[in-house]
Amino acid sequence: MSSYNGSEQAGHELIGGRYRLGERLGQGGMGVVRRATDELLGRPVAVKTLALDSGADPADALREARVVAQVRHPHVIVVHDVVEHDGMPALVMELVDGGSLADRLAAGEVLSPREAARLGLDLLDALSAAHARDVLHRDVKPANVLLEKDTGRAVLTDFGIASLPGATTLSRTGVFIGTPEYTAPERMQGDDAGPASDLWSLGALLCAATTGTSPFRRDSIGAVLHAIVYEEIRPSERLGPLVPVVQGLLERDPDRRLGAPEARRMLAACAAGEEPAEGDAYVPTLRETGPGEAGARAAGLRRRLTVPLVATALAVCVAVATVAVLRAVQDEPATGAPPRTGSPSAPPLSEPDGFRSREVTDERGFSLRVPYGAVRSTDGDRVFYTSPDGAVRVGIRIRPIPAGGAIGVMRSSDASGPKDYPGYRDGTVKETTRQGLPAARWEFTWDGFTSVEGPRHTRDVCWEQDGTLYDLWVSAPVGRPAEARVRFDEAVASFLATGG
Repeated sequence: MSSYNGSEQAGHELIGGRYRLGERLGQGGMGVVRRATDELLGRPVAVKTLALDSGADPADALREARVVAQVRHPHVIVVHDVVEHDGMPALVMELVDGGSLADRLAAGEVLSPREAARLGLDLLDALSAAHARDVLHRDVKPANVLLEKDTGRAVLTDFGIASLPGATTLSRTGVFIGTPEYTAPERMQGDDAGPASDLWSLGALLCAATTGTSPFRRDSIGAVLHAIVYEEIRPSERLGPLVPVVQGLLERDPDRRLGAPEARRMLAACAAGEEPAEGDAYVPTLRETGPGEAGARAAGLRRRLTVPLVATALAVCVAVATVAVLRAVQDEPATGAPPRTGSPSAPPLSEPDGFRSREVTDERGFSLRVPYGAVRSTDGDRVFYTSPDGAVRVGIRIRPIPAGGAIGVMRSSDASGPKDYPGYRDGTVKETTRQGLPAARWEFTWDGFTSVEGPRHTRDVCWEQDGTLYDLWVSAPVGRPAEARVRFDEAVASFLATGG
């Protein structure tokens, strides 16, 4: 983009008594960014104005300016001034001439792994500077990364939805703010977010920078939900030596996600042309191991790489109902069968009714049989194993016994069923025992979280033992009742607490 001269600016609006607006550089849901000239100092600038009909709160623009003013860093956009425009605040910022990373990708240009690593280092430094000020960006994506054409400098911009740690992911108007395909799972679930959420977004951005698009883009809300909760990452070969760092950044559990210091070391090595260290090598997921290998692999997994990822390019705002659905997905019932005594591993079981299964030993301290090829994912203290076709889900949760015990948990879940599960019906809760231990069983039918998913039936059992509540549940399409019953009975029969 060429710079403006005086004749080109003739007749363009003057705001703040000194800033002459020029061509439009970009537009989002809340406003427009234009090239402008500071006529007092004779320098080019960029001006971000809010659209009158966007519903944007003027206070948000002022907050963005204050946030950016706190984070002074070469790779963070500089805000020079705030002036009034059409009764709304307008931000006057440095002009980074060269377009965004999104512009470059849209033109069919991608970065080499080494170029992407250098970009990642710049953005990691910018984010670290923000995090040191307790600022979360919350919208790290290619459109918010400017690339200066003369110097190659990367600049992180648009802190419009930045927040302090612990801030809710919902705005005052009740909508989700952000770009789902670059947003960490914990934010999409409405949970508290921290610096790790921005690092997850950086991992997704590095994938896009080297391949041309986010690997989590989908074309429907249903696919977005499925990707968030169940899908694993399979990095493109184009990432080359970036694969280990991307896998670490795209760890679904924020507590085990790659931290900034280690990410910086790995990115620096890649930028320098070094091959990944042996300890950084890609570790196969449970899906890639054969029968009987799960137990041996579980202890050696450096990081779990079955990462359900946020996907699809949506509008800036997604209805709050989507967030509620995402939370409901992760809050699918959690119950289980009592730990068995005796042998430290579950005895081999025959393949029931032709449904193939395999035994897995999980690092959370249990083993059981799940559908063959099942993909593992986690949500806090919940662990999920999902069949390769995504239809059958086995869930496990182990936690201290809450007030009310097993029956209290099931009754509370049943009471909130209509709110948590679309089309909730035929819910039954029964107090029972498991090997003489207090237990409860809950069953219900519901319509699934998407029309594609369809009606489902869930069997859920939990029991108490030695101050611990063991939960195990199986959810499957109503059209597959025989498999649902077999999967549930087999999981309960094979469940063994290993104390990992």
